[in-house]
Order: sequence, then structure tokens, then C-alpha cells
Amino acid sequence: MSFVMPVLNEHAYLEHAVESVLAQDVDVPTELVLALGPSTDGTTELAQRLAETDERIRLVGNPAAHIPVGLNAAIRASRYATIVRVDAHSELSPGYAARALATLERTASANVGGVMHAEGRTPFQKSVARLYNSPVGLGGGAYHGSSQEGEAESAYLGVMRRQVLDEVGLFDETIRRGEDWELNLRIRQAGHRVWFDPDLSVTYWPRESWTRLARQFRATGAWRGELVRRFGRRNGLRYFAPPALVLVAALALVLGALQLAGVITVTVSWVASILVYGPLALYVLLVMGVALAPGGGGARQRLWTLLVLPTMHLSWGIGFLGGVLRGARDTVDASRLGTRNTPLP
Repeated sequence: MSFVMPVLNEHAYLEHAVESVLAQDVDVPTELVLALGPSTDGTTELAQRLAETDERIRLVGNPAAHIPVGLNAAIRASRYATIVRVDAHSELSPGYAARALATLERTASANVGGVMHAEGRTPFQKSVARLYNSPVGLGGGAYHGSSQEGEAESAYLGVMRRQVLDEVGLFDETIRRGEDWELNLRIRQAGHRVWFDPDLSVTYWPRESWTRLARQFRATGAWRGELVRRFGRRNGLRYFAPPALVLVAALALVLGALQLAGVITVTVSWVASILVYGPLALYVLLVMGVALAPGGGGARQRLWTLLVLPTMHLSWGIGFLGGVLRGARDTVDASRLGTRNTPLP
């Protein structure tokens, strides 16, 4: 079993992620292949020290620093029949690998994934994590909290049969975000099964600051827009909600300017206000309801929710519209650049 992990500026998270991989108890040989990007926070040196302490850890280079390039380099360097994608910002639950292997065999699937359970330490990160775990935050994909096992559109991270990867090709290196969705599309088009198992759980640590979160979501939205350009309606309808919100907000600004200038009639203004301001008012109520709902944490976490939820939706929507109109081009997730060297407790 080969665990593959692209790594860039993850000094604060890498050791925890590696420990969760090496602690997996399975009855087959294992290895962990780290694809190292050009980190600036000491991540490369940490990875080298970890590799010196355990012969199961192997290192390959990823000078381009792009996730699919790193994944492909790690997969090509791997030796075993099962590929387990791991994120340096995540930690596998105990028994994850053994359960995934059993599910692969039981369901005759090509790729198996489970639940991405976000966690946080600061009030800001806890607010983001709560929204990650909520269908209101990220649109209700199965891996954000569904309890229903079955065939799926995609899989979070994924435990994959190497034979199927060789058959359909590895990750598309022209796609910087959403590369897992596109790979799973090819797997399904080739007649193989992608499976969701809610008993598989991965802890995910969201971005630690508002600016990094906004950058991450804008980049992710841009690449989803690119995927819509390439694959059209194969993308689910839920992906179109954030850009719709952006368009309504833009219309509200235009309508407000026209009303202030007095260039539209009272009747037109009244009807337009209902059609434009109405949905925005409902969205504001939704955000406030989420912030005040039970389980929202302390006062600081609830206040952050009032900012974080629209930031996630608007940043993603703005990126999506840009990706649809002009393509994602060279958009990168700038939130992964220049992180601080601050270890976690």
C-alpha cells in the first residue's frame, strides 16, 4: 500500500499527517512517498529528518509545486498495488487504511473515499471547520458529512487501485484544483465504481487566516469554472449557487446606484428591489441563522462565522465566474505560499 502526499509549506502540519499514516495497521507492506515542493518554511528539512527516522518514508521532488504534478510523481515512484492519497493538512483516523482496503474488496470499487471532518483550534479556524462540515458551507457533497454509503461522484483523497490508474491515466496535470473530481469522472466513464464509505474519516485542518481562506476559495472556484468550461453539465448544480450570489450582489449595487440617481421609475424600482434585494435579504438571514444556531461556539467564533460564510461563498463565486469567462489559466492557490513556521500542539 503506497501513501502519496504532495507537500508545500506545511511545517506546522506535516509531522502530524505523517504520524497518522505510519500508525496505520494493515497486513500488507506500506510506504509513504512525499512529493516535496519548494517550501520556504522549513518543510523540506523536516521531511528529510522524518525520512531518516523511518525507511518507509521516501522523497521525490515537485519543483512545479502543483498538486497533480506532485501526486503523479509520487505515484510513479510508488511500488504497491493500492494508492492512498493523503493531504499534508489532514490526519487519517485509526484503522482508515484497513477499512478502506476491506471496502475496496467488498464493493469491487476502483476508488474509495470517506468523510472529510474539519477541525479547528482558534475561534477563526473552528468557525471555518464548522462551515466545512455543514451543507450550507460547501454545498452538501457526500464527503462533508453524509451517513449514506454508496456510489459517489467523487471521493475525498481516495484509496485507489493502481491498475485502474494505469488504465485511465494519472491525474491531469493541466488541472490545478479539482483534479480529483476529473480523475474520478474518467474512472466512472471507464466503467469503474467510485464509492463513499462514511465509516472512513479524515481530519482536515482549514486555513488559519481570513486572507488565506479567501485566496484558497477564489482559486478553487476558478478551477471549478474551468471544469465547467471543459465538461459542462457533468458538474453538479450546487456549484452554480455561489456565482449566482455574486451576480445578485452585483445587480444590487447597480440597482442601488440607479435608484440614487433617480433614473428608473418608482414602479420599476419597486419590482426590481423585490427581485434583487429580496434574495440578498434571505441570504443575510441565512448567515445570521447559521451564526446563531446551536453548536456555533463562543461569541468570537460566531462573529467570525458572520464573515467567514460570505467570504467562502463570494470568493468561490468570483473565482468561478472568472474561470468560466476566461479560464483558470495559471491560477494557483496562493494560500499555500509563505506559511509561518509555527508547530501545532
